[in-house]
Amino acid sequence: MKKIIYSLVLVFTLAISANTVSAADKKDKKEMTAEQQVQVQRITNRVQEIKAMDKSNLTKVEKKELKNELKEMKKQARAVGGGVYLSVGAIIIIILLLILIL
Repeated sequence: MKKIIYSLVLVFTLAISANTVSAADKKDKKEMTAEQQVQVQRITNRVQEIKAMDKSNLTKVEKKELKNELKEMKKQARAVGGGVYLSVGAIIIIILLLILIL
């Protein structure tokens, strides 16, 4: 019975903390330099080109290369934007560690 209660408390805590984190991120927008804006624009243009491509005639290797390119561009865009991101798994592990310690 205690496990069910603890799991419910954990779920509600995660739901509340997720809303708080997303609300905090929206308020603090940092200004980008001209160099960063150019880089973001270049990434955006390339993503639009890839979306507009006809991928039906590409081989598996070419599709995989495009997918990897998109992943790299996503990482670059996040790096330019800055900020600290915690995954849901990391938050769960932190909460479980706190429960075990306390």
